[in-house]
Amino acid sequence: MTQDLIIQIFRDFLKTSLLLMAPMLLASLVVGFLVSIFQAATQIHEMTLVFVPKILVIVLCLVLLFPWMMNFMVSYTINLFSNIPVYVR
Repeated sequence: MTQDLIIQIFRDFLKTSLLLMAPMLLASLVVGFLVSIFQAATQIHEMTLVFVPKILVIVLCLVLLFPWMMNFMVSYTINLFSNIPVYVR
């Protein structure tokens, strides 16, 4: 197992992780931004007003994107396990 191969495996892992996390992070970022604009306009500074919409949006993203996320993870894992003989050499 060479150093380049280890770097490639780690790079693929990071790319997969970022692709799986990105939709939920972007959705929570947009909702947080919209809630902060609402709070600034109305001067209502309640802390729970930020968390509840974010949690709801993240749950909605998980419900809608879970099949894609699971398919992506399964294909990544199958690819990783099928290349074990190549990695061992």
